[in-house]
Amino acid sequence: MKKIAVLVEDNYQVLEVWYPYLRLREEGFDTVLVGTGRKKEYKSKEGYPALEELAIAKADISEFDAVVIPGGYAPDILRRDIKILSFVREMYEEQKLVAAICHAGWVCVSADILKGKTATCFSAIKDDVINAGAKYIDEEVVVDGNLITSRNPFDLPYFCKEIVKFLNSK
Repeated sequence: MKKIAVLVEDNYQVLEVWYPYLRLREEGFDTVLVGTGRKKEYKSKEGYPALEELAIAKADISEFDAVVIPGGYAPDILRRDIKILSFVREMYEEQKLVAAICHAGWVCVSADILKGKTATCFSAIKDDVINAGAKYIDEEVVVDGNLITSRNPFDLPYFCKEIVKFLNSK
């Protein structure tokens, strides 16, 4: 069974955590809410709780096939955690799936995995993505090798479809 880390921190975008978490579980994948370890319960922008199932310090790259990075304001906290950045970078370097939606592009910027890639993100951070070396395209979903990116919650059906397609091809 393939295992997917869904990163979580305070001020996450509720749909961008729960839609992939449940959709991928529906496909038979093992989804795990992985947090920074600062606490056990993280709150969405609206206060909806997400319980950390695994702290990043205990996350073993060899056990995971993909990482999903949701948006909201959580990526601004996630990108400050060296263990999160190392996890994302190592997943990318191991050719495992890195899927980022909305403001999650910030984590990809800080993990330094965007040079030479084609990606999309929430329009407010497109300059950050471009300055990190990516070619920005304003589309629902962009697949570039083992990097899948989307813009916002309205793109979740396309985002999850490409994640499932990628994971089923491996």
